[in-house]
Amino acid sequence: MKLQITTIFIASLIAATVGQWDPHFIEDRQGIVHLFEWKWLDIADECETFLGPNKIGGVQTSVANENVIISGRPWYERYQPMSFKLETRSGNENEFKEMITRCRNAGVRIFVDVVVNHMAASQETSPATGTGGSEAYPGDRWYPAVPFNKTAFHTSCAIENYNDAKQVRDCELSGLPDLDQGVKYVREKIVEYLNHLIDLGVAGFRMDACKHMWPRDLRAIYSKVKPLSKEHGFVQGSRPFFFQEVIDMGNEAVKRQEYISLGTVTEFTYSTQIGMVFRKIERDLSALRLWGPPSGFLPSRFSFVFICNHDNQRGHGSGGDMILSYKDKDLFTKASAFMLAHPHGGNHPRLMSSYYFDDPSQGPPQDSNGNIISREIDSNGACTNGWVCEHRWPEIVKMVKFRAVTDKTVVMSFTNIAENQISFCRGRKGFVAINNSDQSLNATVNACLPNGVYCDVISGDKVDDKCTGTSVTVRAGKAHIEIPSSSFGFLAIHLESRLSN
Repeated sequence: MKLQITTIFIASLIAATVGQWDPHFIEDRQGIVHLFEWKWLDIADECETFLGPNKIGGVQTSVANENVIISGRPWYERYQPMSFKLETRSGNENEFKEMITRCRNAGVRIFVDVVVNHMAASQETSPATGTGGSEAYPGDRWYPAVPFNKTAFHTSCAIENYNDAKQVRDCELSGLPDLDQGVKYVREKIVEYLNHLIDLGVAGFRMDACKHMWPRDLRAIYSKVKPLSKEHGFVQGSRPFFFQEVIDMGNEAVKRQEYISLGTVTEFTYSTQIGMVFRKIERDLSALRLWGPPSGFLPSRFSFVFICNHDNQRGHGSGGDMILSYKDKDLFTKASAFMLAHPHGGNHPRLMSSYYFDDPSQGPPQDSNGNIISREIDSNGACTNGWVCEHRWPEIVKMVKFRAVTDKTVVMSFTNIAENQISFCRGRKGFVAINNSDQSLNATVNACLPNGVYCDVISGDKVDDKCTGTSVTVRAGKAHIEIPSSSFGFLAIHLESRLSN
């Protein structure tokens, strides 16, 4: 009995120590998909029919609490809270709870986008009205549904100098009333909300606008958030996974390193640099040899990586024209394949799942009454009704499996074959080659895998011990590979794509 108690104590201590950097995936799953603006029951269905079967680790939802209603229903209204009631266009609290349960049963964790830096701004009419029916008077700093009054906010001021950390954290982001997390009551209301989400079964939180909040205040908040519940399948004493939005391109006062003791941090430099590499701006694929901390990124444990997010794919936040999105399908797919093939970012690289837009402010597909229209799936498994669903693109899904097969291995035999043509191994479990040039790739390179014939998982599948696409033969650790300039632009093989004969 004494040994059992000691074992439980040690397990709980480890969980508490690493929890805020651990997404608590079920089994050996990989990746978090941001199902931006999806409805809760649509997410539940996607967990059961696609994400779970394809071994994807988690979903980042849109903001779950009540937001202000803005004329025209732009996407950014979700980032203007009115209360902490779980009432949005995505659904109500019962639907949110059902989503978590169904996704967990499918092996998928739920992570919620959380906005606690500010509250909703004044609207054209007063009082402002929320998606749950709440009313508020932002000009008077009065939000009865929380309740918050003037004592909950910093004195009104605009951010004019991003090299003044106090101004960045105590003044108003885009004119939004700035909550003072240094006030005990404000922290208590935030903690109450986060703990309610934990009681419902979430695995963690994407914390919006952390750059605009003091690390000491976030530490005080996180320390009061309860452990994850064993009832929802978590290890006893586990801490929720926190991934924090800090836009730091290296030229401002607030640094992302200030937040790594609290959890992982969004790596916006990763998003920008990978765009520059694949767009061939100032560098080529050879720059990927030193991908990771040598390229200026945080250590992998603290680094939350992505090709684009809901902000910078619209030209907001950072990166500008460097950012790749679904609008650059071929380059976006190749960059996503590299992100999933490379170990930096651990088991939680984030995949963006978008809807089509022309206007950067455009909200999700919706009917004439502003209700979100559900995605539908065509006979090829692609989304319709205005939804892009990059996470369903076959090349990306197959690279999620590649990442799972090669987990806990390092990059080996990185080879610059020619300009914008590279290959590398993931230990002795996987091999990838990428062609981002206008010329065909034709070379014999180190492939690191055991001898055998392997199916390129990008051009096809292994079916009945045969390749439906290209095959690659490995002999004495080497393979001859060909990637025409007109193809997908990359190939990937791994131990599970090896033929038995």
